[in-house]
Amino acid sequence: MPDASDNWFEFISFGRSPLTGRPVRILVVSDLHYSLRQFDWVVAAAPAFDLVVLAGDHLDISSSVALDAQAVVVLRYFQLLQESTRVAVSSGNHDLTGSDAQGEQAPLWLDEARALGVPTDGDSLFLDDTLITICPWWDGPAGRAAVAGRLAADAARRPRRWLWVYHWPPLGSPTCWTGRRHYGDADLGDWIAEHRPDVVLTGHVHDPPFKPDGSWVDRIGDTWVFNPGHQIGPTPTYIELDLDEQRATWVSLLGVEEVRLTDAVAPPRTVL
Repeated sequence: MPDASDNWFEFISFGRSPLTGRPVRILVVSDLHYSLRQFDWVVAAAPAFDLVVLAGDHLDISSSVALDAQAVVVLRYFQLLQESTRVAVSSGNHDLTGSDAQGEQAPLWLDEARALGVPTDGDSLFLDDTLITICPWWDGPAGRAAVAGRLAADAARRPRRWLWVYHWPPLGSPTCWTGRRHYGDADLGDWIAEHRPDVVLTGHVHDPPFKPDGSWVDRIGDTWVFNPGHQIGPTPTYIELDLDEQRATWVSLLGVEEVRLTDAVAPPRTVL
């Protein structure tokens, strides 16, 4: 197994804003798929939050715009976000642009995001007393081993709260329900069972919040799992996560739903 520190940044520490004194608030979006209107919305919303999490699939392989050109534009959006708040960016399957040193597909363009100081795949950062581990979309045994190594390393030094950014929801969860089948990641479920993080922020499967028996939220043991889903239009689906107030709010074209993180289980949904 590769050393857990290979190609991974050391911790980046961020504290609560001394100007506001307000509880730490996190904005979570995923699967923007090169929707520039939705990126514009995120940039406009970002100053109201202490951290913006973009949980993968920033690019769109079905677009007529070449991936390298998309990457240039999206990197500029990352810069704009970084100018107004803190940012955490993970990769998704649409973000893969070439082979890495191990011959596995990887989002090579995100190296430029890291060079700009944007925390991304493999980085771990602190936001007050919360450790945030950003996991890449891995494509083979070397990538999987690197993720396993990082999670084990961070588990050994976790503070009061631990949050993961991981593009694919766990298998069997309503956050990966397409309306016909569960389309999830079995490895993530195993890692959740092993390490029991407080929160996992995902994406990848667009449909779950909009399907009967699907959801934007799940609780697996001690762990809350969130997937904001995907919708068309100028505003993305998004989650507001307030770890101090112990509240998560999902906003979409369906309306607004909220859960309390002090609940033992995810409540039943009444919107669908």
